[in-house]
Amino acid sequence: MSKIVLVFASMSGNTEDIADLITSKLRDKGYEVDLEEMEDYDPAELSTYDGIVIGSYTWGDGDLPYEADDFFEAMDDVDLSGKTAAVFGSGDTVYPEFCEAVHTFERKLEQCGAVLATKGLKIEFTPESEEDFEACDQFVQGFTEKLKIHA
Repeated sequence: MSKIVLVFASMSGNTEDIADLITSKLRDKGYEVDLEEMEDYDPAELSTYDGIVIGSYTWGDGDLPYEADDFFEAMDDVDLSGKTAAVFGSGDTVYPEFCEAVHTFERKLEQCGAVLATKGLKIEFTPESEEDFEACDQFVQGFTEKLKIHA
């Protein structure tokens, strides 16, 4: 079975709630998942996993949070060729660049050679509605289907 790492940045706890939900769903499918906080994580470790999931909230007008800055920059030195990856994030639709960190990390993963398994998941604040839970299910399903193909 493929080994997955889920690395996230959360300030208010919303992104962490999504990370916990996705981790639970992946573990229910039998995957081994390491859940890591971005601020203390060395991106060089990403290459040791079959699957990579990154979660981040978006700060201000579409910026990465400060906890993600060092991680994001250090990803430039990591070769993720052929790795299956996906990105999720929390945000507030009040801002014009809703969940822009999702797109920022998707571009970085592709630059590192990773294959995006599914469209980035964007949740307003924390998952509460049936629609949010269904979106998380679809995200996990899309990720694991692609992971099986590349395993």
